[in-house]
Amino acid sequence: MSGIQQPTEISADEAIRIRGARVHNLQNLDVDIPRNRLVVVTGPSGSGKSSLAFDTLYAEGQRQYIESLSVYARQFLRQLERPDVDLIEGLQPTISVDQRAGATNPRSTVATVTEIYDYLRLLFARLGQATCYRCGQPIRQQTLEQILDALMALPEGTRVMVLAPMVRGRKGEHRDVLAAIRKAGLLRARVDGEVIDVETPPQLVAQRTHQIEAVVDRIVIREGVQARLAESIRLAVKHGDGLVIAAYDDRSSKVARALRDRDSASRSDAATVDRALRDRDPSRPNGAWQDCLFSTHYACPDCKISYEELEPRTFSFNSPYGACPACEGLGVRVEFDPDLVVPDWSRSLAAGAVAPWRRSASAMRKPRQALKEFLAAAGIRWNTPLEKLDLKTRNVLLRGDGKRLAGVLGLLEKEYAVAADERTRQYLEAFRGQVLCPDCGGARLRREARSVRVGGKAIHEVTALSAAAAGEFFAGLAFAEEEMPVAAPIVAEINSRLEFLQRLGLEYLTLDRPADTLSGGELQRVRLVSGLGAGLVGACYVLDEPSIGLHSRDNQRLIDAVRHLQSRGNTVIVVEHDETIMRQADWLLDLGPGAGRHGGRIVAQGPPARVAADSASLTGRYLSGELKTPVPAQRRRIDASRTIALEGVTTNNLKNVTVRFPLSAFVCVTGVSGSGKSSLLNETLARALVRRLGGVAQKPGPHESLRGAGPIDKVVQVDQSPIGRTPRSNPATYTGAFDEIRKVFTNTRDARRLGYKAGRFSFNVKGGRCEACQGQGLQKIEMNFLPDLYVTCPVCEGKRFNRQTLQIRYRDKSIADVLDMRVDDAAAFFENFPVIARLLRSFQEVGLGYLTLGQPSTTLSGGEAQRVKLAAELSRIQTGSTLYILDEPTTGLHFDDVKRLLEVLGRLVDLGNTVIVIEHNLDVIKTADWIVDLGPEGGERGGYVIAAGTPEEVAATNGSHTGRFLRGVLERR
Repeated sequence: MSGIQQPTEISADEAIRIRGARVHNLQNLDVDIPRNRLVVVTGPSGSGKSSLAFDTLYAEGQRQYIESLSVYARQFLRQLERPDVDLIEGLQPTISVDQRAGATNPRSTVATVTEIYDYLRLLFARLGQATCYRCGQPIRQQTLEQILDALMALPEGTRVMVLAPMVRGRKGEHRDVLAAIRKAGLLRARVDGEVIDVETPPQLVAQRTHQIEAVVDRIVIREGVQARLAESIRLAVKHGDGLVIAAYDDRSSKVARALRDRDSASRSDAATVDRALRDRDPSRPNGAWQDCLFSTHYACPDCKISYEELEPRTFSFNSPYGACPACEGLGVRVEFDPDLVVPDWSRSLAAGAVAPWRRSASAMRKPRQALKEFLAAAGIRWNTPLEKLDLKTRNVLLRGDGKRLAGVLGLLEKEYAVAADERTRQYLEAFRGQVLCPDCGGARLRREARSVRVGGKAIHEVTALSAAAAGEFFAGLAFAEEEMPVAAPIVAEINSRLEFLQRLGLEYLTLDRPADTLSGGELQRVRLVSGLGAGLVGACYVLDEPSIGLHSRDNQRLIDAVRHLQSRGNTVIVVEHDETIMRQADWLLDLGPGAGRHGGRIVAQGPPARVAADSASLTGRYLSGELKTPVPAQRRRIDASRTIALEGVTTNNLKNVTVRFPLSAFVCVTGVSGSGKSSLLNETLARALVRRLGGVAQKPGPHESLRGAGPIDKVVQVDQSPIGRTPRSNPATYTGAFDEIRKVFTNTRDARRLGYKAGRFSFNVKGGRCEACQGQGLQKIEMNFLPDLYVTCPVCEGKRFNRQTLQIRYRDKSIADVLDMRVDDAAAFFENFPVIARLLRSFQEVGLGYLTLGQPSTTLSGGEAQRVKLAAELSRIQTGSTLYILDEPTTGLHFDDVKRLLEVLGRLVDLGNTVIVIEHNLDVIKTADWIVDLGPEGGERGGYVIAAGTPEEVAATNGSHTGRFLRGVLERR
């Protein structure tokens, strides 16, 4: 057992008792964690913090929850293995709020993650005022006479089925519904698009959604059938609860054309047919049968457009009943991006205006032939600069005329669709991107849903507001007295969540902001809102660095929110490196003393003051001030003549700002969350520079000019996005170290004797890999109701390779053994191989010596992924003219790791490179050569340059939040 400094303040019945924890690098750990307190777990990177908090405590809580379910429920879930621990007592139900992108689904938004959208859907379904999307008139009921007139307007001889909707998109076997149809005296029903006899109904799958309509009548439109059709409509409305579907035979759309050609066809009849064409039943062959929905509840009195009754799913972009059919609820479509296809309109077609056609002369041959007729008719020569064309001609050239001319984008889509060569497809994919859906304009919803309003706004207009603006909107919302019993509880839930967003410093986020565009810290705080809003008591919340991306000004707001959660009777365990949060914790657990096998022990624990007084604790020595990151004695000289000037930037919330970045310097961009830092660097400067250097990048944010970039020959962006999305990707493959390691094994005597090539030692191709898991070492288990899980492959036991490959050894180690090595061990093992040694040394320099070479990228935190990318760049030959852009590189780093990272970045700058970082960590900011501070607030109240200069100059600037906190740090130098 490990030696532990046992706390005296915790009684046995008030603690979570852990005995013999051995998960990952935990050294048979014993520890008592006080319940119903704010507990911070800290320590150097790789010391075992996440292993204790998430892989032990949370994993055991999850396992206990699943075991508490009934046998029936457990059959749908994989039984989780117990963590490698002897005993855990006193554990409350656990809830994890970590950094991992648990909402990478492109459909997830701030509103859906916080559950605000669920309440919005309910509010709009119950109290929304529906209007016609065509004329804007309020939606009213259709009478039976209006429905009859619309059907009698169909051409004579049209076959019509009058159907009563009984089940619309509901799961179940629905035996009672079919029995009710039979009892009503009806003989047939249409089930999921197929007409069946109700006496012999099919067995429906209970887990699938179904559509069931009773067939009230089958009739042919002719003179004299009005009375029979009217009675059939009356019966259908009765059985269909106000709805009736007319399914009519529309072979080759002859009905629609005939109706439009009839001089007597009214505007309302044409609208009816238009709607029928849009809503045709896809299960019918060749579109022969069309469905036309009528409602006695909702219909436009002028256009006669029928609506279904408003339900919450009407406003869901995750449901086919609410999602925009063009983009399927995503708001964007992946297609060729005009800005990437034609990046420079001053060029002519002959000079390569269309970028994808520049790869060869043959690539332009077919497009030239396809555009020949249009160019001749428009009087355009092949060498005419495209900027001389008027906007209408440009649009036709790009998008076609909807008839014979496909346009440049259409020709590229055809080429992409028929490309058999994978290399060609990959080349063309570089010019494709997410383009705003032209049908919904990014709103994600059907036009029927976009036409319902509350307080004068549609639901997509409400979600386009920031959290602060939405709070003001709902505060000023008024309802009629009879609506208040419905509105009051819904609005109260929405307001509470909006208040929590603002408490957590996220008032600048718009509610429709996609969750996959949030930083790790933003996403975690957004997810925390649902926990705050749920009002749970007696739970154990496990948080992973919620302060990431949070300015020093907002730290106290986060602490207050976490305290609010704890004050309800919950235990809050936070893995954290932020000094402010540590000092305000009830209990501090310091793990270490080092990383990997040198960590996994409790170095110190207790109130923050006790840990600060413990000389054995590295964290404590920083808290006490004994150790610190020093302020540079002399900063690098800034050469005003060597700067990159980005002028007139208006990206997102930036207010026409002009910013100068000195070259060969360490530059820090600061500001409160949402002030425009990422908009300035990632969305504007980085993209504009990549394009200036001839690379392919998304369209930069709007700006007037970019000057002074001549000395830069390469731009390297190092962000927190994953280095890979499957267990195949790992640090060794990402940096190229694994290619060199495979060469070492290929040159062994046994490998040469057996004729093994480098491919034999790859887990990405057949031959040497384990085919049971296809070289992943893990097998994916698809979980009902839960995300997919990865479990160790039972054949190779996680080694990735087959038995024959594993028999090849170098210095008594197999290729699998090498992948299981820590970077520190591998560096010593391969010290005689200069290329491998150089690659591994770069990992050590950025503090990743504790990682294993084969650690799946899916298990890396955002900060670790960023440092892997930085290590890959450090291992390359330096030109001294590279611009590095890093987004919060201190994520997940301990005080001591931050000091080491700053030394690495300093060496890059000393070689002549330029390093620009987005950062909130004051230890980083105080060591910068130049600071650009944005603000003063986030969202619309931000976007200005508040200060620019040395740290001392920014600290002296009134009105700068960064300067105010920096002043105190510099005074303690």
